[in-house]
Parts: sequence; C-alpha cells; structure tokens
Amino acid sequence: MNLHARPGDGPAQPLRSDAERNRARIVAAARTVFRRDGLNASMASVAREAGVGIATMFRRFPTKEELVAAVFADRMDAYADAVGTALDDPDPWHGLAGFIETVCAMQAADYGFADVLTMTFPTAKALEERRNQAYEGVVQLIGRAKAAGRLREDFTPEDLVLVHMANAGVVNATGDAAPDAWKRVVALMLQSFQAPARGPLPDSPEPRALYKAMLRASRASCAPPEPERKG
Repeated sequence: MNLHARPGDGPAQPLRSDAERNRARIVAAARTVFRRDGLNASMASVAREAGVGIATMFRRFPTKEELVAAVFADRMDAYADAVGTALDDPDPWHGLAGFIETVCAMQAADYGFADVLTMTFPTAKALEERRNQAYEGVVQLIGRAKAAGRLREDFTPEDLVLVHMANAGVVNATGDAAPDAWKRVVALMLQSFQAPARGPLPDSPEPRALYKAMLRASRASCAPPEPERKG
C-alpha cells in the first residue's frame, strides 16, 4: 500500500514536498510517542509531538491503523528476522528460547511494539502479511524444539501469543520502576516450557478466540476519540 501523497503536476509539486516532510515528521513523532506511551496514545498527542495540526495529521493518516502500519513496519521486519535467526540455530531449544528472549526485549524497549504484538490490524495488509510469514517460522521453531525432546509436547503456537500478552502486561506495569522485571518473568516461563513436563496444562485457547481478543484490543486502541459534548 502506497502511503505517500500522489505526485501533482507543475505548481502542485511544492505541496507534495511539504506533504512528504509532514509525513516524515508525523511518523518520527509517532515512533517517539508510541514507544513511550503505547498505542493508547492519542493521534492528537502525536500531532503535538510532530508540530503539525490535527487536520494535517488526518490528511496524511486518515486512520490510526495506517499510522501504526507506517511506524512499525521496520519492527515487524525485525521480528521476522529474529525468527530466521532462530531457525538457523543448530540447537532447536536455544533457537526457540533465544527468539522468545529477543522479542520480549523488543517489547520492553518499545511500549508501542509491545502492544502491536498483542493486537491485529486487518486493514494494515502489509503489516499482517509480514506477521503471518513470521508465524510460519514460529510453528517450525516449536516443531523443531519438540522433535529434539526439549519443549513440552503440549506447548502450542497460541501459548507464544500468551507469552507476548503477559510480557506486555509486565512491561507496562513495571515501566521505569523495575525496567528489568520482564527478564525474570520470561526466564520463569522458559523453564516451565522445557520437557519433561511436570504435569498437564489447561487447554490452550482456540486461535479464533485469541484473534478475537487481539482484534478487540486493537479496536480499543485505534478507535477515534468521541466528540466533545458542548454543555
């Protein structure tokens, strides 16, 4: 999807340059705001950070989902690259554990990305396609670790989504007060994932149920603000 303004003819060219500069400022500002405040940050706060009016903001990005897609495309690429690195590891368990630690560290460094991994954005096609490509690699990671006898047999890909959700919660709750707390939680989870299992687990949530939860979270974060009531 081309998020850039369409080129104009003749006199319209300077407007395009201004539009491109504004777009770059908005994306840079959104990276800062989302990293600091997560995806619940308002479009107005991004506009203030960028030094543009709210009307300019919505001309460049009519919806928050479009802005999220522009801001986090590179982070989703890094997520997919982490899957590839893990698959290249000759030790299946080390590859899977290293992937989980890497992605959880990415969440801890960027509150916005912590949120992105726990949500889904149906209209952000490129972002979701990249996520789906990475998911195929994640399934392979899990299968390799099980085949090596290192990962408990009842671990599912849905459990990894729960890991991202849990880590996002810890990161958002501890913040600057205990910035490394997530590392202990992830270490505890990784130890519980290893085979042999100490006992059976409750049923894993159905993929459809998790998708519904992720969609609900994204809609809550990306919903347009309610108009102010005039008394």
